[in-house]
Amino acid sequence: MDSDRRSERGFFGEQPLRPLEKQAPSREKPHYLGHRDRLRERFATAGHEALPDYELLELLLFRLIPRADTKPVAKALLARFGTLAQVLGAPEHLLREVKGVGPAVALDLKVIAAAAQRMLRSEIKGRQTLSSWMQVIDYCRAAMAFEEREQFRILFLDKKNALIADEVQQTGTVDHTPVYPREVVRRALELSATAIILVHNHPSGDPTPSRADIEMTREIIEAGKRLGIVVHDHIIIGKNGHASMKGLQLI
Repeated sequence: MDSDRRSERGFFGEQPLRPLEKQAPSREKPHYLGHRDRLRERFATAGHEALPDYELLELLLFRLIPRADTKPVAKALLARFGTLAQVLGAPEHLLREVKGVGPAVALDLKVIAAAAQRMLRSEIKGRQTLSSWMQVIDYCRAAMAFEEREQFRILFLDKKNALIADEVQQTGTVDHTPVYPREVVRRALELSATAIILVHNHPSGDPTPSRADIEMTREIIEAGKRLGIVVHDHIIIGKNGHASMKGLQLI
């Protein structure tokens, strides 16, 4: 009996101790990675028309926010500003107020907006603006519709009505921009422009021309006539549309 016990102790004593095996940690991918792949595939196969605004905005945010679910951020941006165009047109400091949007993301969104504006401007640069009128309107809306202060922009045209320059001459307050007809005409002469299109925005959103807008436009028309410079139109840009003074028969 004693010998059996000694043998038993000897058997267990001879066995080497084995370290406990560590269980491999779970390496499940974050749920949003599969969603990103599916969304990219839909864009690649069906194009942007198949995606609502929030999903197209998500695609933009994938690169800007690489390690997070961007759907809540995209929806929060649209809830705050309304449309994709308004998100890209929003001032940088207001973008940063949205949860999930830091300074780097806000800046990158403004870079995307600037690239979109350049693309639209390239569509009208050197072309006859009067035959590409809706492209002119699209460019002006992208550039000015969501500015918080009034801007007075001038499109300078050559004798073939092709765009030779596009300048913001004045920036004012939320409801007023000082405009000096002599300065408008002087700049047109410097650029050898023979015609101009005046453009300014109403941050209130309502593009209806004011009495001051109409009077100022007529003063520029009269000043330009003396020097052979034609004012084709004065376009007022609002968040929800635009107004053409020529179309309204105000000039």
